[in-house]
Amino acid sequence: MKKTICALLLMVCCAVAVAQNPYKKYTQQLPFAMSEVAAPKIPNREVLLNQYAADNTGKTLCTEAFERAISDLSARGGGRLVVPRGLWLTGPIVLCSNIELHLQHGAVIQFAADESLYPLVETSFEGLDTRRCQSPISAVGQKNIAITGYGAIDGNGQYWRPVKKSKVTDSHWKTLLTQPGSQELRKGYWVPSESYARGEAKADMNVPKAESEEEWQQMKRFLRPVMVSLVGCQNVLLQGVIFQNSPAWNLHPLMCENIIIDNVLVRNPAYAQNGDALDLESCRNALIVNSRFDAGDDGICIKSGKDADGRRRGRPCENVVVSGCTVFAGHGGFVVGSEMSGGVKNIMVQDCQFLGTDVGLRFKSTRGRGGVVENIFIDGITMTDISTYALTFNMYYGGKSVAEVLAEGGQSQTVTAMPVTEETPIFRNIDIRNVICHHAGFAMEFNGLPEMPIDGIHLKDIYISAQHDATFQYSKNITKENVNIIIEK
Repeated sequence: MKKTICALLLMVCCAVAVAQNPYKKYTQQLPFAMSEVAAPKIPNREVLLNQYAADNTGKTLCTEAFERAISDLSARGGGRLVVPRGLWLTGPIVLCSNIELHLQHGAVIQFAADESLYPLVETSFEGLDTRRCQSPISAVGQKNIAITGYGAIDGNGQYWRPVKKSKVTDSHWKTLLTQPGSQELRKGYWVPSESYARGEAKADMNVPKAESEEEWQQMKRFLRPVMVSLVGCQNVLLQGVIFQNSPAWNLHPLMCENIIIDNVLVRNPAYAQNGDALDLESCRNALIVNSRFDAGDDGICIKSGKDADGRRRGRPCENVVVSGCTVFAGHGGFVVGSEMSGGVKNIMVQDCQFLGTDVGLRFKSTRGRGGVVENIFIDGITMTDISTYALTFNMYYGGKSVAEVLAEGGQSQTVTAMPVTEETPIFRNIDIRNVICHHAGFAMEFNGLPEMPIDGIHLKDIYISAQHDATFQYSKNITKENVNIIIEK
């Protein structure tokens, strides 16, 4: 009887704990130690945006109304800013500690297509310290912030992004060519302005350099921002909202701690250049759960800085759970790299589906990065219609999608062993099990460095149907249990 009572009490206590923190279950029974992550506590106070003379028709800017509402709430200790139904056109929104931005049903926040509203700021993009236009939504060094609700946030990304002819219809392409000030920078590659063209001429993989403020301003249109930039923040919740049509990456938490991304839809057009859905960079203790991603680039991507800048920062992305998520279009379903110079470790990806991505599970890097990727656990992935690789480890990443590389006839690479230095990337101790993939172009690719082979990958209970078999180069300690690859005729 005593044992029965004790068991019942334990069950009650567990139920209460879960009710108090529904996210606790995600950090239990992991193959690595991870602290419990809970939603931020926002003061029980709220104001309506339309109390601040904001226009809900999308005809006039509401930038000042957002600023005043957030300032008033912050001065009172924080609370919830409620955005009612309607179209709210605005410039940048800056979140403060203890603030929740809550979108009601029918609410759309759209960021104005006017580069003068977005001043240049010091930031990080593609893992490098640089300057970009201020993000439509941003917070730096804040605590207890949230974006929640049922509405949509739209970045007006078509104003900022270049377009490749091969990715759009003929009618779309003809429409682009008629836009005033735009140009076909090179055959089949459209850019929105001369300012964008100047920036691209000075850029190395999307990050340019300039010698003066005048030079930065002359290329401002090229410096398109990520839509949601959260830097050095603690206790963050993104829940329920649609994030769409970003100028560059969509969601970019950088050096944040205790972050929850729950039941969001993150979407960009399939032709969106650098239109990553989520780039989680140098963050610690993160949950990405029950969410959907549909992108023009990588879907769910884990990063930690690039080359010397990333190594100098020295902040790994660690203690991350990805659970119950769906990725539709995109270069990769779950991706690590290529900016991983600060390291990536203690990642659990479980019970996800990738439906029509270019690659399913994608690990990428190159010489010069450095960094260690280890202790990655993947369990329960279902994939269909993967146009290239169901699983790829590629240590020769050159900035192009796998589909583009294959279309160009493959990838040139130096297979002569190079000296091992701090610039040598390391991928090791990765466990992948319970994966089902139907209709891939290629089953698996292990393409390591001769001086630093991919090491210690365990594959268990894998079923892949593909047009081409798996390939292994410069990889060691690859163990396989019940791995079945069916070559499609």
